[in-house]
Formats: sequence, structure tokens, C-alpha cells
Amino acid sequence: MEKIKEIIVVEGRHDSNTLKQYFDCDTIETGGDQLIDTTIDRIARAQKERGVIIFTDPDSPGEQIRRWINERVPGCKNAFIEKKKAKTPHKVGVEHAKKEDLWESLSHCVTFDKENHSLDWNEFIDLGLVGNASLRQAICQRFHIGLCNVKTCYKRLNEMNINATQVRKEMEYVLSNRNHS
Repeated sequence: MEKIKEIIVVEGRHDSNTLKQYFDCDTIETGGDQLIDTTIDRIARAQKERGVIIFTDPDSPGEQIRRWINERVPGCKNAFIEKKKAKTPHKVGVEHAKKEDLWESLSHCVTFDKENHSLDWNEFIDLGLVGNASLRQAICQRFHIGLCNVKTCYKRLNEMNINATQVRKEMEYVLSNRNHS
């Protein structure tokens, strides 16, 4: 059983149960999108003591919770799982993912820093990520930042200090693999 040093922030008890079934880990549950100050304080203490991985569901409420935590507790790691890997016919959530998909997500955490500005908006447009959703989503997957709209993709790449050269390199990889499929 893999040991995870950081405390994983999840939305609910079922997410915690699933992760603890597969990994030696500790969790903090947000209780869904009703994030209260005492929970934020617990997350901030955990970040100082052991580090935190935010691992919310791949849906709108999950993204909102992630955004709130990242704004209030800087320096957290973020793990993303693709919606198709965390869903049943009726629900979506971390609790529904397979062990190998959870481990893949937890193995590719990213940290966002609002102070970074490595990619100019015009460069981002020139890369073709604004008008090409499938290419943008492939780039999001390559950088492990979750599936994003244009604005969020631009923001997350900057906050990770990713520059145009790095994006082009990943685009070459994506495009060459599409041509070989």
C-alpha cells in the first residue's frame, strides 16, 4: 500500500473511504461546497505541518472548492482526475475511480503560484489553444491540470511557470501521436 505523506483534501466521506482503501493516507473532508472557516484553518495547519494535496471531484463544485482552497491556502499541491475515469452512469467523483487512476492522479500533482507570469496572452493565442478545444484539452492532460476552459488553462499554465516553448514541445508530442493513431 503506497504511503502518501501529504494530507489529501477531498469533498466527502466516500472519497476518503476510497482513498484509504487503496493508500496509506490521511484526509480532510470539506463537506462538499459548504467550505467553512474551521475547515480552511485545518487545511492551512495541515499545509504547514505535512503539506496538502487538493483532490476534488472533476465537476463544477469540485473546481469551485479547489479555487477557494488555493486562494486561501497558498502552495497546496493539486491532483486532477479526468471525469471519464471518475464516473458512474449517474454520478461523478473521486470515490468512483479505480486505484490505478487515483494513483496516476496523485503521482502528477501540480502547484500553482499566482506570482508567476511566464506566458503572454498573445503567445497563448498564437499557440492555437484558444480556438482548438481538443488541442487545449490534450495540453491540459499533458500538464496534469485537469480539463479547462481557455481562461483557466491560460491561468494555470502561468501559475505553473510554463512558457510557450514548453507548451510547443508538448504540442509536438500531442500532434505526432495523433498522426500515428
